[in-house]
Amino acid sequence: MDTLSAFNHIVNFIAPALFVAVVLSLLSRFNRKRRLAWRATLVQLGLVAAAGSLGLLAGLWFFGVDGKLASYALLVLGCGTTQWLLGGRRASR
Repeated sequence: MDTLSAFNHIVNFIAPALFVAVVLSLLSRFNRKRRLAWRATLVQLGLVAAAGSLGLLAGLWFFGVDGKLASYALLVLGCGTTQWLLGGRRASR
């Protein structure tokens, strides 16, 4: 496999994690009273994408193949949990 093909495989492996991270980051902007700066949104995007990528890598390691439904469930679970933790907790009054 040449370098361009290897790069293509890696990008296509990480693409679902990036898509879910972008959607979650953009949707979280509507849920906040105060909007985050773009730099904070990019950090949030990176952390959520990294968590999703780790879920995909864990599924690849455990099953030995890519594309299992359980791997995508780990992707969604990792991205959702990270987004929830980064969302912060509101003080109750």
